Amino acid sequence: MSNENGAGQNGSDGKKTLTTRQGHPITDNQNIRTVGNRGPATMENYQFLEKISHFDRERVPERVVHARGAGAHGVFEAYGTVGDEPISKYTRAKLFQEKGKQTPVFVRFSTVIHGGHSPETLRDPRGFAVKFYTEDGNWDLVGNNLKVFFIRDAMKFPDLVHAFKPDPLTNQQDGGRIFDFISGTPEALHMITFLFSPWGIPANYRQMQGSGVNTYKWVNAEGEAVLVKYHWEPLQGIKNLTQQQAEEIQGKNFNHATQDLYEAIKDGNYPEWELFVQIMSDDDHPELDFDPLDDTKLWPQDQFPWLPVGKMTLNRNPENYFAEVEQSAFGTGVLVDGLDFSDDKMLQGRTFSYSDTQRYRVGTNYLQLPINAPKTHIATNQRDGQMAYSVDAAKGANPHVNYEPSRLNGLKEAPKAGKDYEPHYSAKLVRQKIDRQNNFAQAGERYRTFEDWEREDLITNLVNTLASAHEEVQKKMVELFYQCDEDYGRRVEEGLQAVAGQGIQKGPIGTTSTLEAAHSAEEQGHEAKPY
Repeated sequence: MSNENGAGQNGSDGKKTLTTRQGHPITDNQNIRTVGNRGPATMENYQFLEKISHFDRERVPERVVHARGAGAHGVFEAYGTVGDEPISKYTRAKLFQEKGKQTPVFVRFSTVIHGGHSPETLRDPRGFAVKFYTEDGNWDLVGNNLKVFFIRDAMKFPDLVHAFKPDPLTNQQDGGRIFDFISGTPEALHMITFLFSPWGIPANYRQMQGSGVNTYKWVNAEGEAVLVKYHWEPLQGIKNLTQQQAEEIQGKNFNHATQDLYEAIKDGNYPEWELFVQIMSDDDHPELDFDPLDDTKLWPQDQFPWLPVGKMTLNRNPENYFAEVEQSAFGTGVLVDGLDFSDDKMLQGRTFSYSDTQRYRVGTNYLQLPINAPKTHIATNQRDGQMAYSVDAAKGANPHVNYEPSRLNGLKEAPKAGKDYEPHYSAKLVRQKIDRQNNFAQAGERYRTFEDWEREDLITNLVNTLASAHEEVQKKMVELFYQCDEDYGRRVEEGLQAVAGQGIQKGPIGTTSTLEAAHSAEEQGHEAKPY
């Protein structure tokens, strides 16, 4: 970025121009370079790689995001089917094939924006990361409790997190900064509608949904592929908190969700989730009014039903929090045979960022740690690096050979389990937004499906946070809410008018200090319907 000594000040008008750390002017800070406007991305995205690599290294040693976490061990049991069909029709991944087949798992739940010792009652998406220790190596299903995201292009991820993190000058989280960014990012309206409603504060980790958020692919033995989305549904039911309820809990216990998970498992009250998938053919689906690879959108359940494929049970607490929960490392690129990436531009950016972050945060040999190591045969030609304490060598292999190919008893390639999926691409290499953005329709639908108490809490939280924003930002946000739903925009506008002229105290997002909630609950938490 430009600095204060004059670097980056280009043009006769003296305005500061955004640049790279090398001083190169940035003409497009919105889009990574892709084959066609839907993707996939290309490895020569130098501007993006430099941006995201720096972002991954901004905090030491705490995670840049998802710093506050809790975890548990358990088991995943496969159903052997997807709906009424054998799962082999869609994927050859071994962990799904046999009814009753069990795979060990480790799950880390987390909050996203706030630090490692922050209250678990703060308004924030929750991470829901599952590590499957399969016979073919590890599979990491890394997602959130909410099923959509703020942005659809990985280029914007550092900007998003910077806007939600504390102000670099005051070190305070500021709703004005948050909505300054959101007002120029209309695809975020769907996620904002979730986040500022009670869905933005799950009552605990046991009673929240999980989702892969991004679109993946399944590949069968014939090399045929389908698009797939993953959904975890808690069998304990879903429960969320209003802002008032969260503040009441926070005044007594800022570790409530970690405590709830630990004590439930300790007492034998093992939490369970059923894993569902949605399946779609691998094409651009012109019949839809949105791009199916857009992670700010939900796939309609009436067109793409949820199909159960297995159940997860968490039945053992960690023996050492740091060794297991803090040093656990996940990555969206950690897939086993039969599972694959889609062309989702956000997913492809995450795939580089996650593993890059782990190598920096935990170390080059983070996969040698017991919590991260696969529970199967490991043999690589990778050696050395910081904190190396073993060699990933096959028994009987020539210790002199750390390369391939070799005729001297070195490691050899594994046989293929099935045909490769080979999609065909024919498009220009471009920096463009996708065609079917439709930024407001699903946000409006979500607002209308909320119950009255959820809408009331949503409006209260939005008004409280927007109250500290610049008037120009407020006007733009009201305009965007009107485009989602007329009642939505009107209620936010009226709420802002009601607090106009009052002294506004900037603080955490959604606090009740400015506009008191219109209701109070008798119990801590409200049951919610799945979505």
